[in-house]
Amino acid sequence: MNFVKGNLALLEHKKNNKSIFLFEYVAKGFVQYKGELELIDYDFFTGPDREGKERNAIKFFFKKKGITLSYREDFQELIMEDPPAEYGTQIPNETERKGLVTSRIGQGAYRKSVLHRWKFACAVTGYTKHEILIASHIVPWRLANNNERLDVHNGILLTPAYDALFDQHLISFENNGKIILSAPLKASDYHRIGISGREMIKNLSLENHDYLSRHRSELIF
Repeated sequence: MNFVKGNLALLEHKKNNKSIFLFEYVAKGFVQYKGELELIDYDFFTGPDREGKERNAIKFFFKKKGITLSYREDFQELIMEDPPAEYGTQIPNETERKGLVTSRIGQGAYRKSVLHRWKFACAVTGYTKHEILIASHIVPWRLANNNERLDVHNGILLTPAYDALFDQHLISFENNGKIILSAPLKASDYHRIGISGREMIKNLSLENHDYLSRHRSELIF
């Protein structure tokens, strides 16, 4: 995919000594200045255009000028887990096969979006070695529609142990962030893997609540 016109201008704004300013819509005829931005990364994804047709697009990642990020900025090599593995031995239909091929374009962008959403730290523990962290879907890939699969609010950043339990519906979270432990595992089992039952997620969004409600409905008791 080639960078042209506005996309190219964003990509090369530092080289060309151009500034990027962010304004937020307030009301008809009114906007509010939010600050000056700097490009830190980009990736590609697929999504519908205004007519609902699938097209390849570019997602840019910015930070406010003068702000020092608390994580390193050279995260091009970070890899998203392959969501198609959730299909197991079930053969996807023609529409799904097409989606599995084209969706890979968006996986890097999705992982980066989730990393940014959770500030490059595990949502539960705050662990920050992001090469180890897994960008998981709250509502699994196989059960989500096209928009939900790339919705950052359907993503949660977890360490491998929490991710495995969350994926198997052995843990979930209330809308207030409190962890829910599933019955098949004993309290002693959870303690052995470092889970006390008092864990909390502090910054869930309202959109996260909707996805977590669907995840809790699949919790094993």
